[in-house]
Amino acid sequence: MEKEGREGMDEQDWLVKRFEAERPQLQAMAYRMLGSLPEAQDAVQESWLRLVRTDPSTVSNPGAWLSRAVTRICLDMLRARKSRGEESLEASFAGSITRAPGRSDPEEEAELVDAVGLALLVVLDQLTPAERLAYVLHDIFAVPFDEIAPLVERSEGAARQLARRARRRVRGRAPMQDADLSASREVVEAFLTAARVGNFDALLAVLDPDVVLRRDPMSVPAGGAGELHGAAAVANQFVGRAQATQTALVNGSVGVVVAPYGRLIGVFDVSIRGGKIIAITTITDPARLRQVHLAVLDN
Repeated sequence: MEKEGREGMDEQDWLVKRFEAERPQLQAMAYRMLGSLPEAQDAVQESWLRLVRTDPSTVSNPGAWLSRAVTRICLDMLRARKSRGEESLEASFAGSITRAPGRSDPEEEAELVDAVGLALLVVLDQLTPAERLAYVLHDIFAVPFDEIAPLVERSEGAARQLARRARRRVRGRAPMQDADLSASREVVEAFLTAARVGNFDALLAVLDPDVVLRRDPMSVPAGGAGELHGAAAVANQFVGRAQATQTALVNGSVGVVVAPYGRLIGVFDVSIRGGKIIAITTITDPARLRQVHLAVLDN
């Protein structure tokens, strides 16, 4: 089939055609592995440069060859992050507020974030490079473990274990019953929806009259209070200000991650009683964020 496709076509033109056909899938894979559209684009472009430097007679299946190349490139990039101290949360916090999305299209990146989910991107970022690749390749793209093993430089059994560990981290475990989890999630999502659209009355409806907002010292403006009390005061802090947020398991309970472009800058630890939010604790200090256990809520 591949040989028939090459007939009457220059070898370089044929490779270009195949690469462009594979590019969307390669970028989707790279984005989930890296969580950054500019880096994903770099990884895909590097796979092309490696392909054109390779003897075409040794490439029987360009799609599979490019997928393996992108995976190895992404693994190297993730390992480089780890060696730099995991790309400090301090830098991510500052950069996520002000950064333009580089040379990438903001709309394209927003679409990718929506497709993947803020919470999943944040949790994937907590995995080791090998765990992240094993999970993304197997659980998202259905790549068999016998193909994953050489890419992560492990045995097939070890690759399975990597994906299993990653899966446990991604899904987490909530100590509450499913019914309580569902009810809590409904309350938190109603809170976020009301905040995003700026519906003050809807915010008041999900907040307990005596709700307490405990703010991380990092997020308190000069001269501001570390705690706010009462539904009106707390609602004023969130109305129109809950963009780039998504529900997630925060230390085993339903909470919120704040992650512009998938980069974690804060979480809300939410306490609920009687169908109302009674307390919100914001965590933005990078050192404290590293101690928070996050997991993805099932759809």
